[in-house]
Amino acid sequence: MKNNIKILVLLFSFGFFMSCDDELNDLQPFVEGNPETFFNSVSAFQNGVDGAYRQLWNYYSSTGSGLQGIPDILSDNVIIAQTGRRSNQDYYNYRYVPSTGGAIDLYWSEAYEAVNVANLVIAQIDNLGDGPDKDNILGQALAIRAWAHFDLVRVYGKIPTQSADANASLGVVYLKVEDGDTEDPFAEPARETVASNYAEIIGDLERASQLIGEDNGQGKLNTDGVYALLSRVYLYNGEYQKVIDAANEVSVPLATAEELEGLYTDANEAGIVVKLAINTSSESGGNNVGVLYSQSNATSTISEYVFDFDFFNSIDEDDQRKDVISFVGLNADNQYNAISKFLGETGQVNGRVDVKVIRAAEVLLNKAEAQYELGQDALTTLDELRDLRYVSYDGGESGQDLEDAIQFERRVELSFEGHRFFDLKRRGEPVQRSTMGDIIDGSGTPPDFPTLAADNFRFQLPIPIAEINANQNMVQNPGY
Repeated sequence: MKNNIKILVLLFSFGFFMSCDDELNDLQPFVEGNPETFFNSVSAFQNGVDGAYRQLWNYYSSTGSGLQGIPDILSDNVIIAQTGRRSNQDYYNYRYVPSTGGAIDLYWSEAYEAVNVANLVIAQIDNLGDGPDKDNILGQALAIRAWAHFDLVRVYGKIPTQSADANASLGVVYLKVEDGDTEDPFAEPARETVASNYAEIIGDLERASQLIGEDNGQGKLNTDGVYALLSRVYLYNGEYQKVIDAANEVSVPLATAEELEGLYTDANEAGIVVKLAINTSSESGGNNVGVLYSQSNATSTISEYVFDFDFFNSIDEDDQRKDVISFVGLNADNQYNAISKFLGETGQVNGRVDVKVIRAAEVLLNKAEAQYELGQDALTTLDELRDLRYVSYDGGESGQDLEDAIQFERRVELSFEGHRFFDLKRRGEPVQRSTMGDIIDGSGTPPDFPTLAADNFRFQLPIPIAEINANQNMVQNPGY
């Protein structure tokens, strides 16, 4: 699709999901018909909301470019394995341009498709009578709209805490049906500021938190999920007391160390607050999200990316996560510190598992970081996690050592789940990869680009070239 902002509005305004790509065909039962008459029951509205979840599913779990993995490939957590297929090397080597395709196009198109489906639901919500069902549908749609816009602005725009000029810099187009943004099918909207985007995101999420139900089933948002999203968004926006308040509303307990292996093989859902259900009986088909890190054939698992040498060796032997998230990979007579988080379900190496979007551990780490920023007792909060992850640890940090400990635990706990690049970006820190090689002992080929300066323009991905060409009001990011 050449211009998802403009063309999708056109499609929806005519009331048809036309067969212009496979993604729209996935949005069953929206094959044809007028939304004003289609949305006439709670089940029909939930089908609409499920279509929006599906679009999130598409860009988080894409086999080659999923948001679950690319932010780690862009960061200092991994090094490309020379005996792999060298997939996504344009991203790993910071050579992406507006026409690169892959993640650049995928996130833009699928996120705006999620936004447009959510707006369809919101536009017709008064077809339902007042009550809990209507509130829950509206709450889900608002939260999905905010979630998709949040992903868009953190990928293509700056993050408020990243730099002094971030809030005034260009974000993305925030599409709200209530504001008439979807009425003109030929509109060519302009980018808004990052500050404006975050205000809209938070407004939608805060409203959703008061409407959404407590349990909507697997792979769907609920009260815990919205507050968990708010804890993340507030952190990115530097609203630290609100981070703490939102985190305190999340009731999901942390996974224990013993539960982690089953968590990553989909044998349990310990500590999961928000997930996108890829590998379930309720979904027809699925994407092998783990293939960003490794490929499999009949005889072996071939690593695409492995642990950065210094990162792997910084993880203590008393850390019970180490053996869960890594294994010794063997390929072409070389050994690698390979990534095991997304190998597959128990006994499988096909990379097909659910995407763990937000876990209770992240919510707790959001809270710990916010407490540190406010001079509150962050150590006690951090130790809640460390008590469940280490055989033993020293602890007792204060000052800069405590801040470093919080960020280190965040890096290890959330590794390979799509956080590291954004964490460096929002904190205004550079990417600093090891200069060692890809093989297990540090030999092999070191990275071509070990450092990305904190002020480098490549922390913001380029707007896709098709969008620039189709919309004369769309401004490209600096540097591209």
